[in-house]
Amino acid sequence: MARMSVDGDELVVRLSLRERAAARHGDVRVPLAAVRRVTTEPGWWRTLRGVPLRGTARIGTRAHQAGTDFTVVRPGKPVVCVELRPPAPYRLLAVSVPTLTDARSTAGSLGRSAPGLDTSTRYRQPLPVPEEGPPRAALP
Repeated sequence: MARMSVDGDELVVRLSLRERAAARHGDVRVPLAAVRRVTTEPGWWRTLRGVPLRGTARIGTRAHQAGTDFTVVRPGKPVVCVELRPPAPYRLLAVSVPTLTDARSTAGSLGRSAPGLDTSTRYRQPLPVPEEGPPRAALP
């Protein structure tokens, strides 16, 4: 199972060999300064946004209108969600953990390690809505 840890001034998502193969990706490293918010999500399916870009439906990168997410989620397991600021390569890191207690513990330790954490809300923020374009002409 993937693990999140702090290595110096970086947040690292370490993948198992099977997860590396499924995601077609190695370990993910992002600077701690890019961490905006850390939350937990009991429903794994709530963390999936957009469409799979590389990897499988639950493991790998997913594209959406606001950017790209990296997910390693397992059905029935809670998820630690880390929202990131630009210029991080992803908008969200979502990693499943064995229990909700583990999720809260991991989120708490990551939150204490990240400088400039946004604590205005304990919930993950929704994707921005794409701007509407001009109305299309009606077909004859």
